[in-house]
Amino acid sequence: MPELVFFSGTMDCGKSTLALQIEHNRSARGLQGMIFTRDDRAGAGKLSSRLGLVTDAIEAADDFDFYAHLVDHLSQGGRADYVIADEAQFLAPDQIDQLARVVDDLGLDVFAFGITTDFRSKLFPGSQRLVELADRVEVLQVEALCWCGARATHNARTIGGEMVVEGAQVVVGDVNQSPDEVGYEVLCRRHHRRRVTAATARAGALSPDVLPVDTASCV
Repeated sequence: MPELVFFSGTMDCGKSTLALQIEHNRSARGLQGMIFTRDDRAGAGKLSSRLGLVTDAIEAADDFDFYAHLVDHLSQGGRADYVIADEAQFLAPDQIDQLARVVDDLGLDVFAFGITTDFRSKLFPGSQRLVELADRVEVLQVEALCWCGARATHNARTIGGEMVVEGAQVVVGDVNQSPDEVGYEVLCRRHHRRRVTAATARAGALSPDVLPVDTASCV
């Protein structure tokens, strides 16, 4: 039976790499897929991995209708054996409903990939709808690590290495950005709660301890 499967995890845990691997494995068996993405780090119409792998994809804008696009493609003699939707957290709930309809009415497997929560630990609307509708939710087993070595469970937005908790929900960025840019860092829950990033932890460790010594008493 066809399924809607949601592969979720933090940033930097290999979601896009897995999407590309699924595409490779299925295309190697003669199957043809349709790949969609939204706001990929490599630019519009691309699905890319931090490992350097990249392939062409269809950019799914705000008004994009997955079901109508697939019906039009198939009715014109096109072929589609499965669907891959990367960066699914950026999709609108209605678009997730369309992907579910692709599974139910067109009989195609849909593999959606995305992070579950934003930099404030709030669910993305697209991810929330996927959790509600998916036949399966698979948490990726490749664990991203916090700077402290613990399992990273939260995505933090940073500016100048410092964590920020206000701003628009969607701001495109990536890990390992330069200090002047909006960047992201994965943290364990403890350090996300405390807003301690790698940069602030390092700065704290390098700061000299100042003892409250009365220098006059040392004369």
